[in-house]
Amino acid sequence: MRTAAQRKAGREFAFTEQEFRFLSKTVYERVGIVLSDRKRDMVYTRLARRLRSLGLQTFAQYCDTLKGPDADSEFGYLINAITTNHTRFFREPHHFHHLRNVVVRRFAKELRTKRAEGLRIWSAGCSTGEEPYSAAMVVAASLARAEAAKVKILATDLDSNVLEACRRARYPLDSLDAVPAPLRARFVKEDEQEGVADIDPRLRELIAFKQLNLLHDWPMKGPFDLIFCRNVMIYFDNETRNELIRRYAELLRPGGYFYLGHSESLLEQGHLFELESSSTYRKPG
Repeated sequence: MRTAAQRKAGREFAFTEQEFRFLSKTVYERVGIVLSDRKRDMVYTRLARRLRSLGLQTFAQYCDTLKGPDADSEFGYLINAITTNHTRFFREPHHFHHLRNVVVRRFAKELRTKRAEGLRIWSAGCSTGEEPYSAAMVVAASLARAEAAKVKILATDLDSNVLEACRRARYPLDSLDAVPAPLRARFVKEDEQEGVADIDPRLRELIAFKQLNLLHDWPMKGPFDLIFCRNVMIYFDNETRNELIRRYAELLRPGGYFYLGHSESLLEQGHLFELESSSTYRKPG
């Protein structure tokens, strides 16, 4: 039976300050995501679904689960629940113009003069895959097939659920509105009856989807020619953001590019990059 406090709050489960603080601390220590007080209602709403799924009666029981022997497996569900995966194809289109007109053109020229062997791109925080697939469309449309085969796109995310969506490569038709018509006609197979679209398997071959906690060790080796990290660091505090930007810079080759979200900045690491254009940075060299 619900308590008077629960009925007053209109909530199915009691959610105390202590429980919210425990969840916030656990998430911050494991993945660096900051859950401020204004996220309290979001945390409740999303985790209430998880409590129902587990057949739990209280948030206290859920916190106990995160302290017990099943903590590691449950933590994945926790992160999947509280992370927001809002993205779309060709979001912030100026980055894809730059990718086509600067990065890919430079690569093609270097490839033909034998000054480059491949092009490496990292989509850090790829969410449900719209970002790396947008990049793959630009690459495949701008290069000959043999040249495009030398491009490798690494797409990583913490959320295992969204990575499964990436690999399926099936999206609602209305999510494709921003895809340029020539690219949509070439790389997307649409099923109007079902209201879905499948991405061309040839694009999937360019991308490797991997789960990665940005706060842990990064198993991949540099250098990358381009790193997307857009609207990812908004979840972290400034200390974590500064450290991530430094690590990104280390993995970029001299002359490589770094794309940030339009509302993000380099904070104290501005000396590591030169501003190329709006939210587009170049590593000197």
